[in-house]
Amino acid sequence: MRLATWNVNSVKARLPRLLDWLAEVKPDIVCLQETKCPAEAFPAAEVSALGYAAAAHGDGRWNGVALLSRLGLDDVTLSFPGEPGFAELDGVGAARPEARAIGATCGGVRVWSVYAPNGRTVDSPHYAYKLAWFAALRDALAPEIAAGPLVVCGDFNVAPTDADVWDPALFVGSTHVTPAEREALAELRALGLQDVVPTPMKGPHPFTYWDYRAGMFHKNMGMRIDLVYATADVAARVRSAYVDREARKGKTPSDHAPIVIDLA
Repeated sequence: MRLATWNVNSVKARLPRLLDWLAEVKPDIVCLQETKCPAEAFPAAEVSALGYAAAAHGDGRWNGVALLSRLGLDDVTLSFPGEPGFAELDGVGAARPEARAIGATCGGVRVWSVYAPNGRTVDSPHYAYKLAWFAALRDALAPEIAAGPLVVCGDFNVAPTDADVWDPALFVGSTHVTPAEREALAELRALGLQDVVPTPMKGPHPFTYWDYRAGMFHKNMGMRIDLVYATADVAARVRSAYVDREARKGKTPSDHAPIVIDLA
């Protein structure tokens, strides 16, 4: 089984690249994030031509997630129980959850594609929303993790350690690296998940995101914020894991690279 996760930063803008990548890499299961596409407009026909069933969750704004599978797509779940909406924490009133999580059972494995809130700045209501979102995700996934096998992967918008950013000193006081965000990840792992760390294609660090600013990618000034967390029974099956840095190159790329995991 080959599993991949990729923040495509607009599935419509990146569709030719996505289709070429699917045809070349041939993953069995793909978790997509930041699709920026209404669910009804997701290019299901195009991926179906390559043998993939698709499930999408999106409203056309800056978020959106999807799952592609050649191994079945059962028990599809949009969002997760207790997932907060931003306005609920901003004093505006009730809000439905954003399109940030989708789960399904594929080839006997429960798979979740997640796109965590950015948090913006530590003094922003969006930061409190991010922490509340992680707490709700932990509570919702606890029984599924206990049942296993399960993989939750995607853009978590948190670098787990200082080694996961190109220069920790530059991130002091910023989101993505705060103790509270890292503790939220630690609490999720403590439920019985292992961090499947991929091998980098360049340099010592398996970064998955590089800002579009000139030189950041070529200088490998990146972050590891796209993660694959798996229950022990899945982690034991991992035979290889790598960051597909080639997919970040070329014309009009996403600012993220895919992670590709091969399971026995």
